[in-house]
Amino acid sequence: EKQAIREEADFQDYVLLKKIYDASKGKVGYRGLYMALEELLEVPMNHKKILRLMRKFNLYSKVRRANPYRNLAKATEIHRQVPNHLNRDFHQTEPGKVFLTDITYLQYRGGQTAYLSCIKDVATREIVAYDVSTSLRMEFVYRTLKKLEEHINDNLHPEAMIHSDQGFHYTHPAFQKCVKEMGLLQSMSRRGNCLDNSPMESFFGHFKDEIDYKEAESLAELEYMVDNYMEHYNNTRKQWTLKKMTPAAYRSHLIAV
Repeated sequence: EKQAIREEADFQDYVLLKKIYDASKGKVGYRGLYMALEELLEVPMNHKKILRLMRKFNLYSKVRRANPYRNLAKATEIHRQVPNHLNRDFHQTEPGKVFLTDITYLQYRGGQTAYLSCIKDVATREIVAYDVSTSLRMEFVYRTLKKLEEHINDNLHPEAMIHSDQGFHYTHPAFQKCVKEMGLLQSMSRRGNCLDNSPMESFFGHFKDEIDYKEAESLAELEYMVDNYMEHYNNTRKQWTLKKMTPAAYRSHLIAV
């Protein structure tokens, strides 16, 4: 008897939650529901109950999920944080002086996840090195660094610097050692400050808007799409802020200047 009464009460509460949920097209989490109910009800529903009902009736927020890779970004004690040498100085005119690096995740057909690690030259906006991987092991960022080394090809700028967030990979002692051996100064954003690496975030945004990576049927197809996009981005995609040139053309322009 008690069980039936409780079930009925739960269902009535669920109907109320579902109305708010539908009105926001599903883009509301338990905090949003709590705040909405606070305005509607004399006695607000507590957040534990909201969470329980959301789980029970499968009301999941459709807000874009946080990058799972960010969960690894809690730098451990042995991982050394590095000063922010770049300090958002994104107006660079010398190619090869400031590089930015970051990782994003790409979910493709069948809910499979791959990761894309990129290094960008701030002055030319070129993606000078990138790697696609299904694993977040350290080799992933080493492969990207190796490609950067090939790009630099003994032509190292005396003040060359690589800037990143405080992600697990970049605070790792082995990564820091590798960067030092390459002759690069390492710089890091303050924790949780995405503006410190905004050109990289912006690139990932364009990338995700401009290619149908979610449609890739396999890792090989995803890699093919990434290769094509990088070729297009560096060599044929003109950018308003680069005097309407492509990154590759802009690099030639900067070198000539």
